[in-house]
This record gives sequence, C-alpha cells and structure tokens, in this order.
Amino acid sequence: MHQTLQPAGPARPSAAEANEAIRQLVESRVDGEWPSEAYEFLLEEWAAASRAEAQ
Repeated sequence: MHQTLQPAGPARPSAAEANEAIRQLVESRVDGEWPSEAYEFLLEEWAAASRAEAQ
C-alpha cells in the first residue's frame, strides 16, 4: 500500500522537492497498484512550484 504525502503546513514544496517526491512514489510502487491520487497531487504541487519559481 502507498502513502499519500501531505504537506506539513501551508507552504508548498519547491519544484525540486515535488519532483523528488514524484520520483520516490514511482520507484516505491511494488504491488502493481498505481497511486493515481497521490501522483496527481504531487504533479499539481510540482506545477504550482514551477510556476512560482518561473516568476
């Protein structure tokens, strides 16, 4: 079973941190179940951080 990563507070992770969390999620998939909700959440976090860093 997978763990959904929850932000510790109101701050969002950096794009690099979100990317690393995505990488860990993908690499930890062992039971054949794809954690789509966690993946989508992390992609949204990464996209938001990427936009913020680009400004």
